[in-house]
Amino acid sequence: MQPDDDSVKLYRIQRLTEERSHVDALAAIATLESAVATRREALYLAAVNQRSLNQTASALATLEHLQHQHPLFGRAFEERGLCLAAMNDVPGAIEALERGVNINAALPSSWRMLESLYRGKGDVLKARSAAQQLAMLGRLPAQIVQAGSLFCDGQLDSAERIIRAYLRESGNHVEALRLLGRIAHQRLALENAQGLFEEVLKLAPNYRAARADYARLLIDRQKYPQAREEIATLLKLEPGNRAYLSLQATAYAGVGEHEHAITLYRELVAAEPSWPHLQLLLGNSLKAVGRPHDAIESYRAAAAARPGFGDAYWSLANLKTYRFTADEIGRMRAEEAAPATQLVDRYQLCFSLGKAFEDRGEYAESWRYYEQGNALKRIRSRYDPLLTELNTRGQIEVCTTDFFAARAGVGLPDPAPIFIVGLPRSGSTLIEQILASHSQVEGTQELYEVERIVRALQGREADGNQPRYPVVLAELEDAQFGRLGERYIDGARAYRRGKPGMGQPNIGQPFFIDKMPNNFRHIGLIHLMLPKAKIIDVRREPMACCLSNLKQLFASGQEFTYSIESVAHYYRNYLELMRHWDSVLPGRALHLCYEDVVEDVEDSVRRMMQFCGLEFEPTCVEFYRNQRTVNTASSEQVRLPIFRSGLLQWRHYEAWLGPLEEALGDALVRYRE
Repeated sequence: MQPDDDSVKLYRIQRLTEERSHVDALAAIATLESAVATRREALYLAAVNQRSLNQTASALATLEHLQHQHPLFGRAFEERGLCLAAMNDVPGAIEALERGVNINAALPSSWRMLESLYRGKGDVLKARSAAQQLAMLGRLPAQIVQAGSLFCDGQLDSAERIIRAYLRESGNHVEALRLLGRIAHQRLALENAQGLFEEVLKLAPNYRAARADYARLLIDRQKYPQAREEIATLLKLEPGNRAYLSLQATAYAGVGEHEHAITLYRELVAAEPSWPHLQLLLGNSLKAVGRPHDAIESYRAAAAARPGFGDAYWSLANLKTYRFTADEIGRMRAEEAAPATQLVDRYQLCFSLGKAFEDRGEYAESWRYYEQGNALKRIRSRYDPLLTELNTRGQIEVCTTDFFAARAGVGLPDPAPIFIVGLPRSGSTLIEQILASHSQVEGTQELYEVERIVRALQGREADGNQPRYPVVLAELEDAQFGRLGERYIDGARAYRRGKPGMGQPNIGQPFFIDKMPNNFRHIGLIHLMLPKAKIIDVRREPMACCLSNLKQLFASGQEFTYSIESVAHYYRNYLELMRHWDSVLPGRALHLCYEDVVEDVEDSVRRMMQFCGLEFEPTCVEFYRNQRTVNTASSEQVRLPIFRSGLLQWRHYEAWLGPLEEALGDALVRYRE
């Protein structure tokens, strides 16, 4: 059966349902092949027609099956509420309908029924609120309501088709543009989404929901200072709004103000103790400031509030020092195997189980879960190795010795930044912790400022097959590089807090660290913008580094890490590009091997100090005593002395790593060049 034929059949059943030909609709559903009949839309239509024929018990059974597979489908809760209302189960109907509108607010039938049920109970305030929601939907064009409902239920393509058709016919409409922005945000087309939200706010500056959408988008783009301005505007209008306060706490955490975030998260958790996401965010900030026991308590509370909450279990695993109990492992295995478990929860649980069995020394079972987690994560991944290859080729072709010679003296001569580059899981957090233990150096986090500048150089209409960057570097006037350097320094300032007793916030130490590993791709740009900045390249033995990436589930980015082929290709690509930078900018970067740092910390510290023009300080050797904020997965590990036993941990998985060794090829020895 072709997918198009299946879609035609489902469309016909939908039309029969709308025409109230319920017997014919159910007969048509009965003829569907099992693979089609168990689709979300088919099950939903079956339940609607069963209820309409007063087959309420059958409808509830169908909905039970549907909600087991799709627990966040708003219209399924609406149908359940309508069935229970028909059976005079008022409390059950209200609970189902409320859950439905919490998932999908664009359900007029749910609000209409809720208003009636609230009035029947004598709950005037809730009835009035439901009536207001119903009236608001009534004021919107039917196409926007329909598209909004489809969006909330995850049908982005259908929602976008309806909205774009409406905009073509009717011109700009604030709610239509907002919905288009939300669709773009959901699809991670963040720059496009930002433009749409900004357009909405120009047309309707007092539209709070759109401003909240805009603030969330800015947070996802790591534009925390700008997000804080939008959130402040919202809180002036509604000082006690918990959704806005949660955004404010997230923005605090984003710029490293974790103590402020913790205070706010604790207030919110006290008000909403069953909100698992708040517990998770609280745990993340507690982890960052070095309070692992409190973080564990929060993560466990998040897991208890929502069974199967993969992110809560992965956050425990990602502490790297936490050991799961047998009961926790049993619960994770059961939730991971449950058919209703969502994809994101499943791969988070798989990575958590991989770590749990690794800690127990059961490496075959551990690898099975890591492998399965990577396979599931790849379903959502958009990584294209060709784009990595194009960028490398472009850097090599554009950034030649003559190219840099012709631009000698350009840029902002600010010596403050120290860039730590390389691959993730290469030991960069350790190097950051060592440097940040120096009295003259401030640690920040993995800053997105260079990437933002690159995206601006690319332009909004970037063509992945013919990227403007780095070719555009040859088109810039000399003075522009200095302005880009100023833009970088201004952007980084928001993340500089200073050290207690050692300077004022946002002034702090003369030097600060940017440890975004992917900046190795942009060393040419960094050199042109900030010719006095220091660059330290940290590399780790390829098998150990690549395996560590395969075992890591990243919060965002680093999409190359979810298959043996792509992580090996990326590692080789990294070595090739670093060799190029050494050729055209000799001595520009200091190369450190993680294994050498582990074997002789003091010698490595002295090399770093000399390269950065800093006096040696013993505190850098005792880096693990530094209680500063650390935001990466290695936060707990760098608060411990170095142990050599970790150097060869990858050999526990050697039986499954033949393809990785083959794919790495001569990189196994070339990384030492």
